[in-house]
Amino acid sequence: MGIRDFFKKNKKEEFDPLSDLSLNRLKKGYLVDYDLKTWEVSACNYYDWGEGDISNEWQLKSRDEVVYLEMESDDEEEWSLNRKVIFSLLDSQIKKQIIETGDPPEKILFEGIAYYMEEMSGGRFYKDGQDSGREVLQWSYQDNKGKLYFSIEQWGEEEFEATAGEPVEEYQFTNILPANQ
Repeated sequence: MGIRDFFKKNKKEEFDPLSDLSLNRLKKGYLVDYDLKTWEVSACNYYDWGEGDISNEWQLKSRDEVVYLEMESDDEEEWSLNRKVIFSLLDSQIKKQIIETGDPPEKILFEGIAYYMEEMSGGRFYKDGQDSGREVLQWSYQDNKGKLYFSIEQWGEEEFEATAGEPVEEYQFTNILPANQ
């Protein structure tokens, strides 16, 4: 391999922000269009569930609205879009049951839809790629058609969050633009 080949090889491996724009490479400050709105990436987080199981999460803001785009990679990439739910709007027995038994109910009703528990996971959450993650327990639910998602996260003894969401496809997100430098 000659010196020219060496530089050509290294040049190919560099990230080109204009030609390599894709949803799974979003960075803080990037812009992306979804559902007739332009969203700015305000955080790039990830969950480490252990044994190489990673979920990436991008916090997207459009005016006063915030959503969370999540990508899990099993055999293929699975995308979902989630919104925070005010936990106190849920049945107060849910929090009580988790604190007393360590688990939420198998079935949760939210906005007239029944969600059924699919799985429970424990891991660490890393905000914007910070070095030290925060421990989290997560219970994932789906409606009976598998078209709507609901999750409960427990942070510490009595701190809880909930999200409601749905699957999305990568093609629904367009016009990805890098951050202004």
